[in-house]
Formats: sequence, structure tokens, C-alpha cells
Amino acid sequence: MIDEFAKGNLHGRLRRDRAALLWKLDGLSEYDVRRPLTATGTNLLGLVKHVATVEARYFGEVFDRPFPQPLSRWQDSNSSDQWATEDETRDQITGFYRRAWEHSDATINELPLDAPGHVPWWPGASPNTNLFAVIVHVLGESIRHAGHADILREGIDGRTGVRAENEQPIDEAARAAHWAKVEQAARSAASIKA
Repeated sequence: MIDEFAKGNLHGRLRRDRAALLWKLDGLSEYDVRRPLTATGTNLLGLVKHVATVEARYFGEVFDRPFPQPLSRWQDSNSSDQWATEDETRDQITGFYRRAWEHSDATINELPLDAPGHVPWWPGASPNTNLFAVIVHVLGESIRHAGHADILREGIDGRTGVRAENEQPIDEAARAAHWAKVEQAARSAASIKA
């Protein structure tokens, strides 16, 4: 009974974070979902592509259930799983992510939590694992990258949150006042330490 509760709870959280990551693309132009927003080129559509690749590999290859289409490798020198080329459309990448969900969901639904898996790209660590550990690992990756997307989206247009139904109108004055308070605290602390 605890196995089914754990599987259901983790799977539900994974579904929630998938939806949150896709929501970060809503209402943005092609340029804004693709443009590099950090020194390393991190961008919103690239995060979606990367997380889709992670899910497809971990819930596919690891359990000898290969994803039915070719996958880029995150070890590629050009980081091809982390950005969208001009030939890749938003619909292609979000469609890939949704197909990865379906494939991952099938693996999660069909296998028990103790189903054995093998992660050949885990050098130095034991490559032998099980479904429970992989769900936890992929959930961690999804949460991490959804957090990146939160910050990137806030930098583009100020939108924050994890789902559209929880989004509140942006109170620019309140945000500016809060920012000023945090900035003042930082400056005060820096002058005390100096």
C-alpha cells in the first residue's frame, strides 16, 4: 500500500511540475522563449527540450523501454538538448515533451517501484538503480529546471507562480517597494561588514 501511495504522490508532483514548466512559455514571443537569458545561454524553450530529453532517457533507456524517436544527448559538445535551433518549432518541442510524458507515464504506471534499472551514464556511482530512485531523480531535475524557468520568466515580463490559476496581477509599486527594502538591507549589511 505504501508503494502505491509513494508512486502516486511522486507521479502527481512530476505532473504538476511538467505543467508549470510549460506554462512559463504561455504568451511569450518566439524570440522570448528562445533567447539566451544567462551567460551560458539558458532559455525557456531549451529548458523544456532538456527536461523532455531527461524524461525520455531515464524512463526509457534505463528500463529497456527506449523512446520511439531519436534523442539528442546532453553530453553533446554543442549542448543540443538545451536550446532550440531555428528549424525547431515551439510546437515540435512542446509536442516532444508531451510525448515524453506519455512514455514516462507508461513506464511509471506499468512497473513496480522496485523494478530494476541501469543508468550507464552514472560513472563513479552504481549504475544499477530502481524505478523509485529514478522517479525521485527526474522529479528533482524537473523541479530544478522549473525553478530556473520561474526566474527567467520573471526577468522577461515579471510573471511569477506555478500555475495560471494562481497568478495574481502584478503590483508594480509593491514590487518596487519590496525591491528597495531588500536592496537597502543588502547595502546596510555590506557597510557593516566593511
